[in-house]
Amino acid sequence: MDQAQRALVAIRAGTDTDALTQVDAECTRDLVTLLFAECSAMVAALGDGGATPVRVQVFDEAGTEVSIDAADPPIRTAVRTLLAEVHGKPADAKEQVEIALANAAPEEISSLVLQALRWTSRLADECLDRDIEIAPWIVDALRR
Repeated sequence: MDQAQRALVAIRAGTDTDALTQVDAECTRDLVTLLFAECSAMVAALGDGGATPVRVQVFDEAGTEVSIDAADPPIRTAVRTLLAEVHGKPADAKEQVEIALANAAPEEISSLVLQALRWTSRLADECLDRDIEIAPWIVDALRR
């Protein structure tokens, strides 16, 4: 969890490279799985348990919305992992991460980690703005 906190602090400072240096390669799987689980919990809280659905959109470089299948592989993995978590299928989410880590190039893995960190940071900000409780370790990271 210390790595996740340090990486969140770095991503909030806008330093992708510093965020990635906080992540030990052997812990990437655990970090990404943790972050997407936390993102899922925050999406559920923001959506008021399903009463107000949260929409996940994917955009290309030009800002045009695209289907999940048309997204770059790391983004596709991130969305599918988050959706699996949101729908209560953590084993499917873990499988998405496993497939990505086994088959992705290093820069794609970095992109997946950065996406998980960015979503965690943005969702946490939104939750805090709405006075929605989030994991204490994330609050600690955001206050550093």
